[in-house]
Amino acid sequence: MSQFKSEFFNLMLERGFYNQCTNEGGFDSYLYECEKSGKPAVGYLGSDPTGDSLHVGHIVPLMMMRWFQKCGHKPLTLVGGATARIGDPSGKDKLRPFLDEATLQHNIEGLKKSFGKFLKFGDGANDAVMVDNWDWFKDINYLAFLRDIGTYYSVNRMLTMDSVKTRLEREQPMSFLEFNYMLLQGYDFCELYKQYGCRAQIAGSDQWGNITSGTELGRRKYDVELFGFTSPIITDSNGKKMGKSEGNAVWINEEKLPAYDYYQYFRNIGDAEVGKCLRIYTDLPIDEIRRLEALQDKEINEAKKILAFEATKICRGEEEAAAAQKTATHVFELKRTGELLKFLDWEVYDDNKYLIDVLMELQLTSSRGEGRRFIKQNAVKINDILVTDELYKIQPNDLINGEAKVQLGKKKFGGIRITK
Repeated sequence: MSQFKSEFFNLMLERGFYNQCTNEGGFDSYLYECEKSGKPAVGYLGSDPTGDSLHVGHIVPLMMMRWFQKCGHKPLTLVGGATARIGDPSGKDKLRPFLDEATLQHNIEGLKKSFGKFLKFGDGANDAVMVDNWDWFKDINYLAFLRDIGTYYSVNRMLTMDSVKTRLEREQPMSFLEFNYMLLQGYDFCELYKQYGCRAQIAGSDQWGNITSGTELGRRKYDVELFGFTSPIITDSNGKKMGKSEGNAVWINEEKLPAYDYYQYFRNIGDAEVGKCLRIYTDLPIDEIRRLEALQDKEINEAKKILAFEATKICRGEEEAAAAQKTATHVFELKRTGELLKFLDWEVYDDNKYLIDVLMELQLTSSRGEGRRFIKQNAVKINDILVTDELYKIQPNDLINGEAKVQLGKKKFGGIRITK
């Protein structure tokens, strides 16, 4: 029996997305009435363009918006062209670096691409729409903003917010600029309500203070109830926040991370996290997820393969997911090099090619210095043989039948192939 009236609320609870809501009963009833009438509810998810791609750590609220749209509702994706000029202090211990205009525009384009992998954009009733808060902040008069918006905020209340309180308790400096962030995000929520009829903000639990800043402003200034809905912070069995892999972000956009590496991140999820990740990072029906998470011992690897394929399919498309799956099978199960690996094709053997350059050309490392560090750390192999010389050159006997496998760590592979 369903616990809530609305399809969206029940899905969020069933799949492990639901953490906190400003008014559970009110939001559930609002969504139910919208679903019953066929008129979509409008909700938004915001992200400041401090980077040019989202990563796995951002996917939880993004998947919530994906389900929001599947339930017939309309998602707004807000890029903070204005708020990125300040930086959200939530979870931070210092002021973010300021970005120039060219970088901001580059990052906004990257975020559009990330959002577009999970949501359908267009002109339909429940198609997603991208908005930028720079559009309404760029011409705002400072004194007018203080008079019209600042009067609704209590400094006493603001000091109790986690983003502020934590910094003060640690005796870490917090600029007046950062202190204003929650006013700006609150104003965003109300502006989206005025322009689009948006009554919901969906985000991770670390945004709770900023969300309630908007719901309170809506109630006090516009006499409307706005709703906040948050997801929990997803952690592994060791309590580590998911979304990082060996210190590096697992990026959504393909320019930042190959599909194979994205696939491998989910393929290597711990056994205890399989069910949780299937619920959150895939579109699989819940009955199928229950079947997969009940698998034990070696069979759990089959569930991990399905998880990796389904998660990659959403983010990179079915063709890339299938190619990544084949490569993983090729590397880890067949234990030999082959045509599915990324290869450097040489017409003739190059006797002046350093291994550190090969690592860069295969996109296994980003610089020669990084390659040297990995070699010093005993992390690089050719044909399963460890290489310890930082100035190692590819040797003729490295090429077996004209091919050589290059391995970085346990999960990254490439190859060299002589084509003539």
